[in-house]
Formats: sequence, C-alpha cells, structure tokens
Amino acid sequence: MSPKSNNSSQASTIAPHLNASVLSEPVGILGAGVAGLINAYVLLQDGFTNVTVVTRDRSVGGVWSRDRVYPGLCINNVHGEYRFSPLEMALPEDSTQTGGHITGMGMCEYMETFYSKFLQDKATFRFEAEILSVTRDETGLWRVKTEDIHSGEGEVLTFSRVILCTGGCSNPKIPHELSLESSEKAQYRGIVIHSSQFRSRLDDILARVKPKEFDGDKEKGTVLVVGGGKSAMDICAKLANEGRRVVNVFESPDVFVASKSAIPDFIRKSRFLSVISPHRELRTRLERFLHMTKIGSWITHFIWKNLGESSFAAYSIPKSSPLRSPHSMFWGIRTNDEGRVHPRSYYSLVNAGAIELVAPARALGFAEDGRSISLSNGTEVTAQVVILATGWKSSWTGIFDEKTAAEIGIGRHPPMSNLESVDGSWNYETLANPPPAHPENTTQKWVTSIYRGLVPGKNINRRDFAIGGAMFSSNIGYMSEVCAHWVSSYFQSDPMRLPSSPEDAIADAERSSAWMRRRYPNMLSWINESYSTTLDFWTWPQAADELLEDMCLPSMRSGGNLLTWPFRVIDLKELSTLGQERRGLREARMSIGPL
Repeated sequence: MSPKSNNSSQASTIAPHLNASVLSEPVGILGAGVAGLINAYVLLQDGFTNVTVVTRDRSVGGVWSRDRVYPGLCINNVHGEYRFSPLEMALPEDSTQTGGHITGMGMCEYMETFYSKFLQDKATFRFEAEILSVTRDETGLWRVKTEDIHSGEGEVLTFSRVILCTGGCSNPKIPHELSLESSEKAQYRGIVIHSSQFRSRLDDILARVKPKEFDGDKEKGTVLVVGGGKSAMDICAKLANEGRRVVNVFESPDVFVASKSAIPDFIRKSRFLSVISPHRELRTRLERFLHMTKIGSWITHFIWKNLGESSFAAYSIPKSSPLRSPHSMFWGIRTNDEGRVHPRSYYSLVNAGAIELVAPARALGFAEDGRSISLSNGTEVTAQVVILATGWKSSWTGIFDEKTAAEIGIGRHPPMSNLESVDGSWNYETLANPPPAHPENTTQKWVTSIYRGLVPGKNINRRDFAIGGAMFSSNIGYMSEVCAHWVSSYFQSDPMRLPSSPEDAIADAERSSAWMRRRYPNMLSWINESYSTTLDFWTWPQAADELLEDMCLPSMRSGGNLLTWPFRVIDLKELSTLGQERRGLREARMSIGPL
C-alpha cells in the first residue's frame, strides 16, 4: 500500500539531525535543468540552508530553457511523466491530437513555474555563469571556477559538497569535416549551425530560405539537416511546417513508437514495458518467466516486434523506406515516442513529400563549389543552411582536469575487475540471439565506475560529491526525484544500504558496465561519459526500486496484486511522502543514538 500524502506543513518540518552542521555547509549544484532543480528542491525541503545553483543559461530548464525551445517542438514524454510530485502540470493544448505529448514550450513554462514557486529567493541562482573547472583543494573543499558569459569576469565559488547536473546534452558534438572551421576553409557561403543553436538562429534560417511554391522547389533555397535522431526530426518537421524545403540525410534513423490512437495509460505509464525488458536483477516471478524460459522469451520478443511493426503500420511506412530502422526496439535505447499519428509530425510530412530523405548516406564535408555538401552515396546537395543534429558529447571532460577526475573516479578507465567472469550471470533466453557487437564491445575496453549512476565508487566514503541527470531513463521526472532524495540522504549520512568500501562500490559499478555491454552489445555506453553510468531506459522502475530500497524505503509503490501490478499506472504522487518517510527513519535513528 502506498504511503499517505503529507501536507505542506509536514513537508517543511525539519527533523533533528545527527550532524546539524551538514545542513548549513554550502552545496553547489552545477546545472539548472531537471536534475538541478529537483535536487535543489529536495535539499531545501530537508533543511539545507546554503544551496547555490550555477548555470550558463539565462533561465532555468536546461535543455528546456527558453533560449532552446521553439513553437511546435514536442518531447518524447506524455502528460504526467515529466514533472515533479510537488507541482501538477497543465494538460497540453493539443493533447487530443498528439496523444498527450508535452510540448517544448510547455516543459519550459513548467520548469520556470517550479523555480518561481519553490526555489526563487530560497536558493541562490547564478545565471549566465560558464563553469570552467571543478577541483577539490587540499582542505577538501570544492573550488568551482566560473566566468560571466557577457563580461568575462571570473569568480571562484567554494562548496563543501557538489552535485554535478550539467548533463550530456550541453556540449555539441560536431564532426571536424562538418565544422564551422571546415566550412570556412571550403568557403561555404551558407549558414552552418549545430542543432543546439536552432532556436537562436531560427529567424536567420527562415530569412535565408524562403517558403517553397511546390514540393521539390529548389529556387527558394534548401535546408539540409544531418542526423537521424529526435532533434533532427523535430527540426525537419518545424521547417517543413513553415513551408521550407527540407532535405534530411542520415545513415540510420531512430526507432519509434506510434499508434492511431493514444496508447492506454495501463501500457504507457505502467511497469509493462519495463517487465518485458530484462534488468540485471530479475526480482519477480513474471520477469524470470519472461526472460529465463524459452516460451517467455518468445512472448517477449513477439510483443517488441509487434510494437515496432504496428508503429510502422500506423504511419504507413513502406517496407522499402529508410525510416524502417534495422535496429530492434528491444536491443536499443534510440527510441522516439511519437504518440498518436498526426499530420504535422515528421513521419506524416515525409509521407506527404514535404521532407525529402537521402538515406542511408553520410555527409562527408563541404564541396568545392562553396554551395554544396558531399554525401557518401556520391551525390551533392546544394543548401543555403546546414543544421548538424550530430549529437552531444560529455559536459564532464571539459571541467575536470585529469588529476581531479582520477582522484574522484569520474572518468572512463580500463576495468579494475574481472568482468569476463560475470557475463555468465545473465544467461537470459531473451538475450540469446543478440545483434552483432560493436567492434569495441568485443572486449571491455572502457568502463565508468559510478555507483548507481550517482556517486563515483572511488569517492563514495567522502559523501561530498554526487551526480544528477546521468541515469538514462524514459521517465526523467520520476527518476530524477528519486535520485534527488537518494543524494540528500547520502549527504546527510542517513540510514542507507551502501557498499561497505570504495572497492565494493567500484566492483558493483563495473558489473553494471558489463551488464550494459551484454544488454546493448551494439552500443558504446562509454561514448558519452555523462550517460555511461546506467542505461535503464526501459527498466527505470526497477532502477528506482533499487534506489528506494537503498534508502530503506518501500519499493514498487504503485501497488497492485499478483495479476494487476504490471499494469498499475505509476504516478508521481507516490513520491510525495519520500521526504517525510526519510525524516521518520532519521528520527528513529536519533532515538537510539549514533551507530
């Protein structure tokens, strides 16, 4: 049974503390996106009095900040998933048309409302401050070097504890052959930007390329979008809906989920998809049946295959279309939730001829004529604008020097454990016929030893550093809130189930790395360190349960009986009492004295 909700007066009550000085010591949160905001909120609710949030943006929201979102943008989550328990989210205006998908503008407004209601004038926010470096001095204090993005004025902020929430979607990844430097060298005369600049350069793009008079009209100009992921598709759809000629070039597209009508909540918002995706620990009879038996494996793969095929059918994607990704939904995490079929979506626009595809192909560089981009299929595309939706690289590598990264154990490194011996732990029938492994996954070349995706194993006993937003999940709101409570408990030395030593924490984290290689053999989990700690994209409920149990709190909070539990809707309201429950444990510990 789920705990009863607490009221606001209960939520603000601060329990006595074994080490009250912890609450007054300065905490720095680096990043003001989803993870940064919920971590600040939980710390304040727990009684921390000196919380500072640092961001290079001029407003909160991270990837959903006002300078990055644009009208028409829809995110992968539906209403009720991407929010926090203290604040409800308004239903999107076009909810019926899209199946409840949240808009980028709606996400931005929600984050700004959360900030103004719960954080403004309660935590210190330093906007438009670029983080240059993070180091720990000989006294154990953290030194965060920042620079004002306008004046260039530098400042060093000092904290006792730091939560790194800069994420993996803040530093653009641009192939050298497509970089601005390469375009200038080739004397390319058009606009070249990364997708991160799309919002700020949208007016320039619309001015350079005029509305076309008919499909295929090249006289008014062309926008070439490079990439087959969500950002590329969103940008293509926005420009096509603005009447511009758009050409999209990619090697392989993301897999997607779509349907003619909204997917029912008991499927979309329950544990159903997580149960049919194997986790590194199969804790229920149903999961063991589905993944350890031949008939269970057949059922599991049948469901995933039909989910993919029904999505193609919903949009009438032809068998020969390059949009039919060769990647199985089961074996990857590059999956977009398109929701309900609607005419302004990327796939509808492709079907209507409003977006032209050149695939499979790769953009090789700028042609000698100064107007075109050369492709791997031997053709060239003349374009006035090139938008590179080529992904992101870790925000960590630029702010930690080698000494600090090695000291706390945050960087990628060769494994310290014998990982070959653990592969046999996962002889699941559902994993019996994997796709070809990525060449660098045939051996475990690199790992990151971040325990639970939250704390570097090497640094776990110091309780002065944590990571937010690095757990790759399809339900960011729920996972971010659970993680924030975990981090606050960790900082306060609350009763928790933790490894007994840094060595044990490292071994557990490296075992997780081995599991990721086994679960997703054709992916390089370490390619972006910000997302290399865990890939619980489908199995986020199981990951959340582990974190809750680490805090000695009830798990599987959505309830249900033997037959209904996989289909019970998971609601953020079930997290509303976590702070109260944790305080109760702390008070109980106080009553028996220090351990």
